Amino acid sequence: MKTDTMIRYEGMKALREKLGIVEAERFISLILRESFDYTEWQRDLWKDKSIDELFNAAKTYTSGKE
Repeated sequence: MKTDTMIRYEGMKALREKLGIVEAERFISLILRESFDYTEWQRDLWKDKSIDELFNAAKTYTSGKE
C-alpha cells in the first residue's frame, strides 16, 4: 500500500504532466474552493452508461487504442 505522501506526489505529478503547472495549481484551487462530494460526482458521472459500455471504454483506454 502506498503512503499518503506517495499518493499526493504521484497525483500532483500526473496533474502537472497532463495540465501543466499553472493549470494543475488552478485545479487544486477549484477543488479546495468549491464544495465537492466525490462519491456523488462518481454516482452521477456514469449514470447514462451500461456496465458493458464502461467495461469496453476501460478496455480500450488501457490498451492504448483511445
